Amino acid sequence: MDDAEKVKSASRRRLRDFQKLRGKEVTPGEFWDVVVITAADERQELVFEQQISSKLEKNELPLNVRYHVFADPMGPKIGNGGSTLLALHRLEELYEDKLDSFTILLIHAGGYSQRLPSASALGKIFTALPLGNPVYQMLELKLAMYIDFPTHMKPGVLVTCADDIELYSVGETEAICFNRPGFTALAHPSSLSIGTTHGVFVLEQGPVEGIQKELEYKACCRFLHKPSVEVMQVMGAVCRAAQGPGSGGNTNKEVNFVYTDSVYYFDRPTAKRLLAILGEIGTLSCEIDAYGDFLQALGPGSTADYTRNTANVSQEEEQLVAVRQKIFSCLQGTPLNVAMLNNSKFYHLGTAQEYLHHLTANVTLRAQLGMLSDSSGIGQLCLESYGQAPCIIESLVGLRCNISPGSIIEYSRLGPGSCVGTNSIVSGCCIRENSTIPPDTFLHSLCIPGGFATVMFGTGDNLKCTVPSLSEIHELQLLGIDFREATMRLGLKISEHLFSGSGRIRPSLWNARIFPAPHVRAEDSVAVVLEMFEALRGKSVLQLADDVQLLSIEEILQCKEVMSMLSFREQLTEEISQRRHAGKK
Repeated sequence: MDDAEKVKSASRRRLRDFQKLRGKEVTPGEFWDVVVITAADERQELVFEQQISSKLEKNELPLNVRYHVFADPMGPKIGNGGSTLLALHRLEELYEDKLDSFTILLIHAGGYSQRLPSASALGKIFTALPLGNPVYQMLELKLAMYIDFPTHMKPGVLVTCADDIELYSVGETEAICFNRPGFTALAHPSSLSIGTTHGVFVLEQGPVEGIQKELEYKACCRFLHKPSVEVMQVMGAVCRAAQGPGSGGNTNKEVNFVYTDSVYYFDRPTAKRLLAILGEIGTLSCEIDAYGDFLQALGPGSTADYTRNTANVSQEEEQLVAVRQKIFSCLQGTPLNVAMLNNSKFYHLGTAQEYLHHLTANVTLRAQLGMLSDSSGIGQLCLESYGQAPCIIESLVGLRCNISPGSIIEYSRLGPGSCVGTNSIVSGCCIRENSTIPPDTFLHSLCIPGGFATVMFGTGDNLKCTVPSLSEIHELQLLGIDFREATMRLGLKISEHLFSGSGRIRPSLWNARIFPAPHVRAEDSVAVVLEMFEALRGKSVLQLADDVQLLSIEEILQCKEVMSMLSFREQLTEEISQRRHAGKK
Protein backbone atom coordinates (compact mmCIF):
# COMPACT_ATOMS: atom_id res chain seq x y z
CA MET A 1 0.00 0.00 0.00
CA ASP A 2 1.52 3.37 -1.04
CA ASP A 3 1.58 6.44 1.20
CA ALA A 4 -1.58 8.00 -0.27
CA GLU A 5 -3.54 4.77 0.18
CA LYS A 6 -2.37 4.55 3.79
CA VAL A 7 -3.70 8.06 4.52
CA LYS A 8 -6.96 7.20 2.75
CA SER A 9 -7.38 3.97 4.72
CA ALA A 10 -6.59 5.65 8.05
CA SER A 11 -8.92 8.61 7.36
CA ARG A 12 -11.81 6.39 6.28
CA ARG A 13 -11.35 4.27 9.42
CA ARG A 14 -11.52 7.37 11.64
CA LEU A 15 -14.70 8.50 9.88
CA ARG A 16 -16.28 5.10 10.50
CA ASP A 17 -15.26 5.16 14.15
CA PHE A 18 -16.75 8.61 14.63
CA GLN A 19 -19.95 7.64 12.86
CA LYS A 20 -20.46 4.91 15.49
CA LEU A 21 -20.33 7.55 18.25
CA ARG A 22 -22.84 9.99 16.73
CA GLY A 23 -25.87 10.07 18.98
CA LYS A 24 -24.25 7.63 21.43
CA GLU A 25 -23.53 8.32 25.12
CA VAL A 26 -19.77 7.98 25.35
CA THR A 27 -18.03 6.67 28.44
CA PRO A 28 -15.21 8.53 30.26
CA GLY A 29 -11.94 8.10 28.35
CA GLU A 30 -13.69 7.05 25.14
CA PHE A 31 -13.93 10.59 23.77
CA TRP A 32 -13.15 14.16 24.81
CA ASP A 33 -14.33 15.19 28.25
CA VAL A 34 -14.79 18.79 27.11
CA VAL A 35 -15.09 20.41 23.66
CA VAL A 36 -14.71 24.20 23.61
CA ILE A 37 -15.42 26.40 20.58
CA THR A 38 -14.40 30.04 20.75
CA ALA A 39 -16.53 32.84 19.29
CA ALA A 40 -15.78 36.42 18.33
CA ASP A 41 -18.53 37.96 20.48
CA GLU A 42 -21.72 37.19 22.37
CA ARG A 43 -23.81 37.34 19.20
CA GLN A 44 -21.67 34.66 17.56
CA GLU A 45 -21.61 32.68 20.81
CA LEU A 46 -25.42 32.42 20.68
CA VAL A 47 -25.31 31.37 17.00
CA PHE A 48 -22.84 28.58 17.79
CA GLU A 49 -24.79 27.40 20.83
CA GLN A 50 -27.99 27.19 18.79
CA GLN A 51 -26.28 24.99 16.23
CA ILE A 52 -24.65 22.74 18.83
CA SER A 53 -28.04 22.26 20.50
CA SER A 54 -29.61 21.42 17.15
CA LYS A 55 -26.93 18.85 16.42
CA LEU A 56 -27.34 17.21 19.83
CA GLU A 57 -31.12 17.04 19.39
CA LYS A 58 -30.64 15.32 16.02
CA ASN A 59 -28.00 12.90 17.39
CA GLU A 60 -25.31 14.22 15.09
CA LEU A 61 -22.67 14.49 17.87
CA PRO A 62 -21.47 12.14 20.62
CA LEU A 63 -23.51 12.59 23.79
CA ASN A 64 -22.42 12.86 27.44
CA VAL A 65 -19.74 15.37 26.40
CA ARG A 66 -19.42 18.87 27.87
CA TYR A 67 -19.77 21.21 24.88
CA HIS A 68 -19.07 24.90 25.50
CA VAL A 69 -18.92 28.07 23.43
CA PHE A 70 -16.88 30.92 24.91
CA ALA A 71 -17.07 34.42 23.44
CA ASP A 72 -14.28 36.97 23.41
CA PRO A 73 -15.11 40.06 25.50
CA MET A 74 -16.24 43.35 23.98
CA GLY A 75 -13.46 45.76 23.17
CA PRO A 76 -10.11 45.32 21.42
CA LYS A 77 -9.40 42.09 19.54
CA ILE A 78 -7.46 39.64 21.69
CA GLY A 79 -6.44 37.04 19.07
CA ASN A 80 -6.62 33.27 19.42
CA GLY A 81 -3.94 33.43 22.12
CA GLY A 82 -6.12 35.71 24.22
CA SER A 83 -9.09 33.43 23.52
CA THR A 84 -7.03 30.47 24.75
CA LEU A 85 -6.19 32.20 28.03
CA LEU A 86 -9.81 33.26 28.64
CA ALA A 87 -11.10 29.76 27.76
CA LEU A 88 -8.75 28.28 30.34
CA HIS A 89 -10.04 30.79 32.89
CA ARG A 90 -13.67 29.95 32.13
CA LEU A 91 -12.97 26.22 32.41
CA GLU A 92 -11.22 26.76 35.73
CA GLU A 93 -14.29 28.57 37.03
CA LEU A 94 -16.61 25.78 35.86
CA TYR A 95 -14.67 22.65 36.79
CA GLU A 96 -11.82 23.56 39.17
CA ASP A 97 -9.88 20.44 40.19
CA LYS A 98 -11.88 18.19 37.85
CA LEU A 99 -9.65 19.58 35.09
CA ASP A 100 -6.82 17.51 36.57
CA SER A 101 -8.40 14.49 34.86
CA PHE A 102 -10.02 16.06 31.76
CA THR A 103 -8.95 15.87 28.12
CA ILE A 104 -10.06 19.07 26.37
CA LEU A 105 -10.38 19.99 22.71
CA LEU A 106 -10.19 23.75 22.09
CA ILE A 107 -11.29 24.86 18.61
CA HIS A 108 -10.63 28.47 17.63
CA ALA A 109 -13.61 29.50 15.48
CA GLY A 110 -14.10 33.19 16.25
CA GLY A 111 -14.29 35.75 13.46
CA TYR A 112 -16.67 36.55 10.63
CA SER A 113 -14.93 34.70 7.82
CA GLN A 114 -14.62 37.61 5.40
CA ARG A 115 -12.53 35.44 3.06
CA LEU A 116 -15.32 32.82 2.87
CA PRO A 117 -18.56 34.78 3.38
CA SER A 118 -20.81 31.71 3.08
CA ALA A 119 -19.46 30.81 6.53
CA SER A 120 -19.94 34.29 8.00
CA ALA A 121 -23.51 33.85 9.27
CA LEU A 122 -23.26 30.44 10.93
CA GLY A 123 -19.49 30.16 11.50
CA LYS A 124 -16.62 28.46 9.68
CA ILE A 125 -16.67 25.52 12.11
CA PHE A 126 -20.14 24.78 10.68
CA THR A 127 -19.02 24.84 7.03
CA ALA A 128 -20.71 21.95 5.19
CA LEU A 129 -18.70 19.18 3.53
CA PRO A 130 -19.79 16.62 0.92
CA LEU A 131 -19.55 13.52 3.09
CA GLY A 132 -21.36 11.75 5.90
CA ASN A 133 -25.00 11.10 6.65
CA PRO A 134 -26.23 13.36 8.17
CA VAL A 135 -23.90 15.65 6.22
CA TYR A 136 -20.67 16.49 8.02
CA GLN A 137 -19.62 20.01 8.80
CA MET A 138 -16.09 21.01 9.78
CA LEU A 139 -16.92 20.31 13.43
CA GLU A 140 -17.76 16.66 12.79
CA LEU A 141 -14.72 16.22 10.55
CA LYS A 142 -12.45 17.66 13.25
CA LEU A 143 -13.91 15.35 15.86
CA ALA A 144 -13.51 12.39 13.50
CA MET A 145 -9.89 13.07 12.56
CA TYR A 146 -8.92 13.50 16.24
CA ILE A 147 -10.89 10.50 17.47
CA ASP A 148 -7.77 8.53 18.43
CA PHE A 149 -6.25 11.33 20.50
CA PRO A 150 -8.14 11.31 23.84
CA THR A 151 -7.28 7.67 24.66
CA HIS A 152 -3.56 8.43 24.22
CA MET A 153 -3.50 11.76 26.01
CA LYS A 154 -2.71 12.83 29.54
CA PRO A 155 -5.07 15.47 30.98
CA GLY A 156 -4.56 18.70 29.09
CA VAL A 157 -5.70 20.75 26.12
CA LEU A 158 -5.43 20.20 22.36
CA VAL A 159 -5.54 23.48 20.41
CA THR A 160 -6.72 23.63 16.79
CA CYS A 161 -8.35 26.02 14.31
CA ALA A 162 -11.75 25.70 12.65
CA ASP A 163 -10.73 25.95 9.00
CA ASP A 164 -8.00 23.35 8.51
CA ILE A 165 -7.86 19.59 8.05
CA GLU A 166 -4.99 17.29 9.05
CA LEU A 167 -4.91 13.82 7.47
CA TYR A 168 -2.20 11.30 8.31
CA SER A 169 -1.30 7.67 8.78
CA VAL A 170 0.91 5.95 11.37
CA GLY A 171 2.04 2.35 11.77
CA GLU A 172 -0.61 -0.26 12.57
CA THR A 173 0.66 -0.66 16.13
CA GLU A 174 1.35 3.06 16.67
CA ALA A 175 -0.69 5.99 17.91
CA ILE A 176 0.12 9.66 18.46
CA CYS A 177 0.68 10.03 22.19
CA PHE A 178 0.31 13.29 24.07
CA ASN A 179 1.98 12.20 27.28
CA ARG A 180 5.09 14.33 27.49
CA PRO A 181 5.44 17.35 29.79
CA GLY A 182 5.00 20.83 28.33
CA PHE A 183 3.86 21.21 24.74
CA THR A 184 3.59 18.56 22.02
CA ALA A 185 2.93 19.73 18.45
CA LEU A 186 2.07 17.83 15.30
CA ALA A 187 4.67 18.48 12.58
CA HIS A 188 4.16 18.00 8.84
CA PRO A 189 6.87 17.77 6.15
CA SER A 190 6.38 20.81 3.91
CA SER A 191 8.16 22.74 1.20
CA LEU A 192 10.24 25.75 2.18
CA SER A 193 7.74 28.07 0.47
CA ILE A 194 4.92 26.72 2.66
CA GLY A 195 7.18 27.22 5.67
CA THR A 196 7.29 30.98 5.01
CA THR A 197 3.54 31.23 5.80
CA HIS A 198 3.45 28.78 8.72
CA GLY A 199 5.30 27.97 11.91
CA VAL A 200 8.52 25.96 11.44
CA PHE A 201 10.22 23.67 13.97
CA VAL A 202 13.99 23.61 14.53
CA LEU A 203 14.76 20.13 15.86
CA GLU A 204 17.07 19.82 18.86
CA GLN A 205 19.27 17.08 17.38
CA GLY A 206 19.74 18.93 14.12
CA PRO A 207 17.99 18.61 10.74
CA VAL A 208 16.57 15.26 9.65
CA GLU A 209 18.55 13.44 6.99
CA GLY A 210 16.01 11.15 5.36
CA ILE A 211 12.58 10.03 6.54
CA GLN A 212 12.53 6.64 8.24
CA LYS A 213 9.09 6.12 9.83
CA GLU A 214 5.56 7.47 9.54
CA LEU A 215 5.66 8.71 13.15
CA GLU A 216 8.74 9.98 15.00
CA TYR A 217 9.11 12.03 18.16
CA LYS A 218 11.82 14.62 18.68
CA ALA A 219 12.54 17.50 21.01
CA CYS A 220 12.38 20.93 19.43
CA CYS A 221 15.13 23.48 19.95
CA ARG A 222 13.01 26.46 18.95
CA PHE A 223 9.99 27.52 16.91
CA LEU A 224 10.14 29.97 14.00
CA HIS A 225 7.00 31.95 13.12
CA LYS A 226 6.55 32.56 9.36
CA PRO A 227 10.33 32.69 8.74
CA SER A 228 12.06 33.56 5.48
CA VAL A 229 13.88 30.81 3.59
CA GLU A 230 17.18 32.37 4.66
CA VAL A 231 16.19 32.29 8.34
CA MET A 232 15.15 28.62 8.05
CA GLN A 233 18.54 27.78 6.56
CA VAL A 234 20.57 29.79 9.08
CA MET A 235 18.63 28.36 12.06
CA GLY A 236 19.06 24.77 10.91
CA ALA A 237 15.40 24.06 10.22
CA VAL A 238 15.91 22.71 6.69
CA CYS A 239 15.83 18.91 6.44
CA ARG A 240 16.80 16.71 3.51
CA ALA A 241 15.44 13.49 2.11
CA ALA A 242 16.26 11.37 -0.91
CA GLN A 243 12.60 11.59 -1.87
CA GLY A 244 10.84 14.61 -0.46
CA PRO A 245 7.20 14.78 0.59
CA GLY A 246 5.05 14.33 -2.50
CA SER A 247 8.09 14.53 -4.80
CA GLY A 248 6.71 11.80 -7.00
CA GLY A 249 9.30 9.11 -7.17
CA ASN A 250 12.84 10.19 -8.12
CA THR A 251 14.61 8.67 -5.14
CA ASN A 252 18.01 9.87 -6.38
CA LYS A 253 17.02 13.50 -6.09
CA GLU A 254 17.66 15.16 -2.75
CA VAL A 255 14.82 17.42 -1.66
CA ASN A 256 14.85 20.11 1.03
CA PHE A 257 11.86 20.45 3.35
CA VAL A 258 10.86 21.75 6.77
CA TYR A 259 8.46 20.57 9.46
CA THR A 260 5.50 22.95 9.81
CA ASP A 261 2.86 23.31 12.52
CA SER A 262 -0.88 22.62 12.78
CA VAL A 263 -2.27 21.31 16.07
CA TYR A 264 -0.62 21.37 19.46
CA TYR A 265 -1.22 20.09 23.00
CA PHE A 266 -0.18 21.28 26.43
CA ASP A 267 -0.51 19.37 29.68
CA ARG A 268 -2.38 20.36 32.82
CA PRO A 269 0.63 21.88 34.67
CA THR A 270 1.35 24.04 31.62
CA ALA A 271 -2.31 25.13 31.51
CA LYS A 272 -1.90 26.39 35.08
CA ARG A 273 1.17 28.38 34.04
CA LEU A 274 -0.79 29.95 31.20
CA LEU A 275 -3.48 30.90 33.69
CA ALA A 276 -0.82 32.59 35.79
CA ILE A 277 0.11 34.68 32.72
CA LEU A 278 -3.49 35.87 32.48
CA GLY A 279 -3.38 36.79 36.16
CA GLU A 280 -0.28 38.91 35.55
CA ILE A 281 -1.67 40.61 32.43
CA GLY A 282 -5.11 41.36 33.84
CA THR A 283 -7.43 42.83 31.20
CA LEU A 284 -6.39 41.88 27.68
CA SER A 285 -6.20 44.78 25.23
CA CYS A 286 -4.03 43.43 22.40
CA GLU A 287 -3.96 40.54 19.94
CA ILE A 288 -2.05 37.50 21.17
CA ASP A 289 -1.19 34.71 18.73
CA ALA A 290 -1.66 31.21 20.18
CA TYR A 291 1.07 30.00 17.83
CA GLY A 292 3.59 32.77 17.35
CA ASP A 293 3.42 34.21 20.88
CA PHE A 294 3.22 30.91 22.80
CA LEU A 295 5.40 28.53 20.79
CA GLN A 296 8.26 30.98 20.14
CA ALA A 297 8.85 31.09 23.90
CA LEU A 298 9.49 27.35 24.06
CA GLY A 299 12.54 25.14 23.74
CA PRO A 300 16.15 25.62 24.88
CA GLY A 301 17.02 27.75 21.85
CA SER A 302 14.26 30.33 22.25
CA THR A 303 15.15 33.99 22.63
CA ALA A 304 13.12 37.08 23.51
CA ASP A 305 13.88 38.72 20.14
CA TYR A 306 10.42 37.90 18.76
CA THR A 307 8.69 39.90 21.50
CA ARG A 308 9.70 43.12 19.74
CA ASN A 309 8.98 41.93 16.19
CA THR A 310 5.60 43.23 15.03
CA ALA A 311 6.02 42.46 11.31
CA ASN A 312 3.20 39.87 11.33
CA VAL A 313 0.84 41.89 13.51
CA SER A 314 -2.27 43.39 11.90
CA GLN A 315 -2.60 46.14 14.48
CA GLU A 316 0.18 47.07 16.89
CA GLU A 317 -0.91 47.98 20.38
CA GLU A 318 1.20 49.52 23.12
CA GLN A 319 0.58 46.55 25.41
CA LEU A 320 1.73 43.90 22.93
CA VAL A 321 5.48 43.90 23.58
CA ALA A 322 4.99 43.91 27.36
CA VAL A 323 2.49 41.03 27.14
CA ARG A 324 4.82 39.01 24.92
CA GLN A 325 7.67 39.53 27.37
CA LYS A 326 5.49 38.23 30.22
CA ILE A 327 4.55 35.17 28.14
CA PHE A 328 8.21 34.54 27.30
CA SER A 329 9.29 34.93 30.92
CA CYS A 330 6.62 32.48 32.10
CA LEU A 331 7.05 29.83 29.38
CA GLN A 332 10.81 30.01 28.80
CA GLY A 333 12.35 26.61 29.33
CA THR A 334 9.07 24.72 28.83
CA PRO A 335 9.71 21.68 26.60
CA LEU A 336 8.41 21.68 23.03
CA ASN A 337 8.11 18.17 21.63
CA VAL A 338 7.07 17.36 18.08
CA ALA A 339 5.26 14.34 16.72
CA MET A 340 6.60 14.21 13.18
CA LEU A 341 3.87 12.91 10.90
CA ASN A 342 5.96 11.94 7.90
CA ASN A 343 2.97 10.69 5.91
CA SER A 344 0.51 13.52 6.39
CA LYS A 345 -1.32 16.29 4.59
CA PHE A 346 -2.44 19.69 5.89
CA TYR A 347 -5.33 21.43 4.13
CA HIS A 348 -6.60 24.95 4.75
CA LEU A 349 -10.21 25.83 3.78
CA GLY A 350 -10.36 29.39 5.05
CA THR A 351 -10.82 31.24 1.74
CA ALA A 352 -13.31 30.96 -1.10
CA GLN A 353 -10.62 29.81 -3.51
CA GLU A 354 -9.31 27.16 -1.09
CA TYR A 355 -12.85 25.93 -0.41
CA LEU A 356 -13.55 25.66 -4.15
CA HIS A 357 -10.26 23.97 -4.93
CA HIS A 358 -10.32 21.35 -2.19
CA LEU A 359 -13.98 20.36 -2.66
CA THR A 360 -14.03 20.32 -6.47
CA ALA A 361 -10.49 19.91 -7.81
CA ASN A 362 -8.33 18.30 -5.12
CA VAL A 363 -8.61 14.70 -6.24
CA THR A 364 -6.35 13.48 -3.41
CA LEU A 365 -8.39 15.03 -0.58
CA ARG A 366 -11.70 13.95 -2.10
CA ALA A 367 -10.45 10.37 -2.43
CA GLN A 368 -8.93 10.25 1.05
CA LEU A 369 -12.18 11.35 2.72
CA GLY A 370 -14.60 9.79 0.25
CA MET A 371 -16.12 13.14 -0.70
CA LEU A 372 -18.98 12.95 -3.17
CA SER A 373 -19.79 15.31 -6.02
CA ASP A 374 -23.47 14.94 -5.16
CA SER A 375 -23.80 14.65 -1.37
CA SER A 376 -27.40 14.28 -0.23
CA GLY A 377 -28.53 16.37 -3.18
CA ILE A 378 -31.20 15.58 -5.74
CA GLY A 379 -30.75 16.61 -9.33
CA GLN A 380 -28.52 16.58 -12.36
CA LEU A 381 -24.93 17.64 -12.62
CA CYS A 382 -22.13 17.94 -15.10
CA LEU A 383 -19.47 15.26 -15.50
CA GLU A 384 -15.96 15.83 -14.25
CA SER A 385 -13.69 17.90 -16.49
CA TYR A 386 -9.90 17.91 -16.24
CA GLY A 387 -10.05 16.61 -12.66
CA GLN A 388 -12.67 19.13 -11.57
CA ALA A 389 -16.19 18.20 -10.52
CA PRO A 390 -19.18 20.17 -9.32
CA CYS A 391 -19.97 19.77 -5.64
CA ILE A 392 -23.62 19.67 -4.53
CA ILE A 393 -24.41 19.57 -0.82
CA GLU A 394 -27.94 19.24 0.55
CA SER A 395 -29.52 20.91 -2.49
CA LEU A 396 -32.40 20.38 -4.92
CA VAL A 397 -31.35 20.82 -8.53
CA GLY A 398 -34.07 21.00 -11.18
CA LEU A 399 -34.21 19.21 -14.50
CA ARG A 400 -31.98 20.44 -17.36
CA CYS A 401 -29.73 22.35 -14.95
CA ASN A 402 -26.10 22.72 -15.93
CA ILE A 403 -23.75 22.89 -12.94
CA SER A 404 -20.24 23.52 -14.23
CA PRO A 405 -17.25 21.64 -12.83
CA GLY A 406 -15.42 23.62 -10.16
CA SER A 407 -18.56 25.09 -8.55
CA ILE A 408 -20.23 24.43 -5.19
CA ILE A 409 -23.97 24.42 -4.52
CA GLU A 410 -24.94 24.12 -0.85
CA TYR A 411 -28.34 24.25 0.86
CA SER A 412 -30.01 25.70 -2.25
CA ARG A 413 -32.87 25.14 -4.69
CA LEU A 414 -32.17 25.58 -8.39
CA GLY A 415 -35.12 25.87 -10.73
CA PRO A 416 -35.27 23.82 -13.96
CA GLY A 417 -32.95 24.95 -16.73
CA SER A 418 -30.68 27.01 -14.49
CA CYS A 419 -26.97 27.28 -15.25
CA VAL A 420 -24.11 27.83 -12.82
CA GLY A 421 -20.74 28.89 -14.23
CA THR A 422 -17.43 27.43 -13.12
CA ASN A 423 -15.63 28.52 -9.94
CA SER A 424 -18.85 29.76 -8.31
CA ILE A 425 -20.39 29.29 -4.86
CA VAL A 426 -24.17 29.27 -4.43
CA SER A 427 -25.21 29.07 -0.78
CA GLY A 428 -28.65 29.18 0.83
CA CYS A 429 -30.35 30.39 -2.35
CA CYS A 430 -33.65 29.74 -4.15
CA ILE A 431 -33.12 30.35 -7.85
CA ARG A 432 -35.83 30.76 -10.46
CA GLU A 433 -35.96 28.49 -13.50
CA ASN A 434 -33.73 29.31 -16.47
CA SER A 435 -31.54 31.61 -14.37
CA THR A 436 -27.84 32.01 -15.09
CA ILE A 437 -25.16 32.34 -12.43
CA PRO A 438 -22.00 33.60 -14.16
CA PRO A 439 -18.56 32.05 -13.58
CA ASP A 440 -16.50 33.20 -10.56
CA THR A 441 -19.61 34.32 -8.67
CA PHE A 442 -20.36 34.13 -4.97
CA LEU A 443 -24.13 34.16 -4.33
CA HIS A 444 -25.52 33.82 -0.81
CA SER A 445 -28.97 34.36 0.71
CA LEU A 446 -29.60 34.96 4.41
CA CYS A 447 -32.75 35.14 6.52
CA ILE A 448 -33.28 38.50 8.20
CA PRO A 449 -36.37 40.30 9.55
CA GLY A 450 -38.72 40.84 6.63
CA GLY A 451 -37.59 37.85 4.59
CA PHE A 452 -34.45 37.04 2.58
CA ALA A 453 -31.48 39.23 1.67
CA THR A 454 -28.99 38.13 -0.98
CA VAL A 455 -25.39 39.22 -1.49
CA MET A 456 -23.21 38.75 -4.54
CA PHE A 457 -19.46 39.15 -4.98
CA GLY A 458 -16.76 37.65 -7.13
CA THR A 459 -15.12 34.55 -5.64
CA GLY A 460 -11.84 36.44 -6.02
CA ASP A 461 -13.05 39.68 -4.42
CA ASN A 462 -11.19 40.82 -1.31
CA LEU A 463 -13.81 41.76 1.28
CA LYS A 464 -11.16 42.50 3.91
CA CYS A 465 -9.41 45.13 1.79
CA THR A 466 -10.01 48.66 3.07
CA VAL A 467 -9.04 52.06 1.67
CA PRO A 468 -8.14 55.15 3.72
CA SER A 469 -10.77 57.43 2.20
CA LEU A 470 -13.41 57.78 -0.50
CA SER A 471 -10.83 59.30 -2.86
CA GLU A 472 -9.14 55.87 -3.08
CA ILE A 473 -12.42 53.98 -3.54
CA HIS A 474 -11.43 52.91 -7.07
CA GLU A 475 -8.88 50.54 -5.50
CA LEU A 476 -11.72 48.26 -4.34
CA GLN A 477 -12.78 45.65 -6.89
CA LEU A 478 -16.34 44.29 -7.17
CA LEU A 479 -16.64 41.36 -9.58
CA GLY A 480 -13.50 42.56 -11.33
CA ILE A 481 -14.76 46.14 -11.75
CA ASP A 482 -13.29 49.07 -9.84
CA PHE A 483 -15.79 50.14 -7.22
CA ARG A 484 -16.25 53.71 -8.46
CA GLU A 485 -17.21 52.42 -11.91
CA ALA A 486 -19.42 49.74 -10.33
CA THR A 487 -21.43 52.31 -8.35
CA MET A 488 -21.97 54.37 -11.49
CA ARG A 489 -23.37 51.34 -13.33
CA LEU A 490 -25.64 50.62 -10.36
CA GLY A 491 -26.87 54.22 -10.26
CA LEU A 492 -25.39 54.85 -6.80
CA LYS A 493 -23.53 57.90 -5.52
CA ILE A 494 -20.25 57.67 -3.67
CA SER A 495 -20.59 59.19 -0.19
CA GLU A 496 -19.91 58.18 3.38
CA HIS A 497 -23.57 57.14 3.65
CA LEU A 498 -22.89 54.35 1.14
CA PHE A 499 -20.94 52.55 3.86
CA SER A 500 -22.01 51.15 7.20
CA GLY A 501 -20.25 51.08 10.57
CA SER A 502 -16.47 51.29 10.33
CA GLY A 503 -16.79 51.81 6.57
CA ARG A 504 -17.26 55.52 7.15
CA ILE A 505 -13.64 55.57 8.31
CA ARG A 506 -12.21 52.65 6.27
CA PRO A 507 -14.47 51.83 3.28
CA SER A 508 -14.52 48.23 2.01
CA LEU A 509 -16.75 45.78 0.14
CA TRP A 510 -17.68 44.34 3.54
CA ASN A 511 -19.45 47.53 4.60
CA ALA A 512 -20.64 48.80 1.19
CA ARG A 513 -24.42 49.33 1.11
CA ILE A 514 -25.16 47.88 -2.32
CA PHE A 515 -27.64 45.04 -1.64
CA PRO A 516 -31.44 45.54 -1.66
CA ALA A 517 -33.50 45.19 1.51
CA PRO A 518 -35.15 41.82 2.13
CA HIS A 519 -37.84 40.21 0.01
CA VAL A 520 -40.50 37.90 1.41
CA ARG A 521 -39.79 35.34 -1.31
CA ALA A 522 -36.25 33.97 -1.43
CA GLU A 523 -36.24 33.68 -5.23
CA ASP A 524 -37.20 37.36 -5.59
CA SER A 525 -34.21 38.37 -3.47
CA VAL A 526 -31.86 36.40 -5.74
CA ALA A 527 -33.49 37.72 -8.92
CA VAL A 528 -32.93 41.36 -7.95
CA VAL A 529 -29.27 40.75 -7.22
CA LEU A 530 -28.79 38.93 -10.53
CA GLU A 531 -30.30 42.00 -12.24
CA MET A 532 -27.59 44.02 -10.51
CA PHE A 533 -24.97 41.78 -12.11
CA GLU A 534 -26.45 42.39 -15.54
CA ALA A 535 -26.15 46.12 -14.88
CA LEU A 536 -22.54 45.74 -13.77
CA ARG A 537 -21.78 43.94 -17.02
CA GLY A 538 -23.35 46.84 -18.91
CA LYS A 539 -26.07 44.61 -20.35
CA SER A 540 -28.94 46.42 -18.67
CA VAL A 541 -29.80 49.53 -16.70
CA LEU A 542 -30.71 48.95 -13.06
CA GLN A 543 -33.83 50.82 -11.99
CA LEU A 544 -33.99 50.88 -8.20
CA ALA A 545 -36.92 52.63 -6.57
CA ASP A 546 -36.00 55.95 -4.92
CA ASP A 547 -37.05 54.67 -1.51
CA VAL A 548 -35.33 51.29 -1.71
CA GLN A 549 -33.16 50.55 1.31
CA LEU A 550 -29.69 49.23 0.58
CA LEU A 551 -27.70 47.15 3.06
CA SER A 552 -24.10 45.99 3.41
CA ILE A 553 -23.20 42.39 4.16
CA GLU A 554 -21.98 43.72 7.53
CA GLU A 555 -25.50 45.00 8.32
CA ILE A 556 -27.22 41.89 6.98
CA LEU A 557 -25.13 39.69 9.26
CA GLN A 558 -25.91 41.87 12.27
CA CYS A 559 -29.63 41.16 11.91
CA LYS A 560 -29.51 37.57 10.61
CA GLU A 561 -32.12 35.14 11.95
CA VAL A 562 -30.21 31.98 12.70
CA MET A 563 -33.17 29.77 13.56
CA SER A 564 -34.87 30.71 10.30
CA MET A 565 -31.72 29.80 8.37
CA LEU A 566 -31.45 26.45 10.16
CA SER A 567 -35.16 25.81 9.53
CA PHE A 568 -34.67 26.55 5.82
CA ARG A 569 -31.85 23.99 5.74
CA GLU A 570 -33.85 21.37 7.66
CA GLN A 571 -36.79 21.72 5.27
CA LEU A 572 -34.46 21.15 2.33
CA THR A 573 -32.92 18.09 3.97
CA GLU A 574 -36.35 16.65 4.74
CA GLU A 575 -37.56 17.17 1.18
CA ILE A 576 -34.40 15.57 -0.22
CA SER A 577 -34.91 12.57 2.07
CA GLN A 578 -38.53 12.20 1.01
CA ARG A 579 -37.67 12.37 -2.69
CA ARG A 580 -34.88 9.87 -2.32
CA HIS A 581 -37.15 7.52 -0.38
CA ALA A 582 -39.89 7.87 -3.02
CA GLY A 583 -37.35 7.16 -5.75
CA LYS A 584 -36.46 3.81 -4.16
CA LYS A 585 -40.05 2.56 -4.23
